[in-house]
Amino acid sequence: MNRSIALDRLRGSVAAGAPIIGAGAGTGLSAKCAEAGGADLIIIYNSGRYRMAGRGSLAGLMPYGDANQIVLDMAGEVLPVVRDTPVLAGVCGTDPFRLMPRFLDRLAETGFAGVQNFPTVGLIDGVFRQNLEETGMGFELEVDMIRLAAEREMLTAPYVFDPAQAEAMAAAGADVLVPHMGLTTKGSIGASTAIGLDEAVERVQAMRDAAVAVRPDVIVLCHGGPIAEPADAAHVLEHTTGVAGFFGASSVERLPTEQAITAQVSAFKSLNL
Repeated sequence: MNRSIALDRLRGSVAAGAPIIGAGAGTGLSAKCAEAGGADLIIIYNSGRYRMAGRGSLAGLMPYGDANQIVLDMAGEVLPVVRDTPVLAGVCGTDPFRLMPRFLDRLAETGFAGVQNFPTVGLIDGVFRQNLEETGMGFELEVDMIRLAAEREMLTAPYVFDPAQAEAMAAAGADVLVPHMGLTTKGSIGASTAIGLDEAVERVQAMRDAAVAVRPDVIVLCHGGPIAEPADAAHVLEHTTGVAGFFGASSVERLPTEQAITAQVSAFKSLNL
């Protein structure tokens, strides 16, 4: 699916009053079920593999594997089972061992409709983050990656973490912007330290407003932190203006899997001999 068709569909959903739902998939089954449930976008990146292996999503930011190669490996599992939904690749834009223009071309040839910036240094703060920026591995490289993808007519859906980043990504050509509220809470490997929903509302709105000031037609979705369940997303959408939906990764595959398998095994265990 090309960028033009994908954007027409997304904007059609918004015009019809239906939320846009993006779903992270760590397995082919997750992607297949997300499409069956009506997902508008499917995104695969290395954290999905770690997450569905029972590890925390932040494993995707650690040196446990080649993030960009893992996405290519996952493509063979996910792309063949997704029939009619745009699939985006999570790209580590700060990877110093990739010629990014060629890598993006390879992703397009593989069958990806677009990209998202993950793993992202946006989740890193403190002195370590400052040192990454000082040594040529900063967020600006992720902005450059989105710009290169936009030039190639790939659908772009980057994460952003503050209004300045929202402006930069909008200027780089982002089609869909995803204000990120941090590691998702709840479940067996969710975060216990996170901002509250009301603060998430304020942050999402600030990033949305900053992006729209640069690019009025950008689509904005909320994600992460305390926005873990449908009711949480509903609260954010109800209390913000111009936010078109929700993107979930842990929320749409880890949490439901934990709950469903636990309940199913428990039901079998309750049978009488």
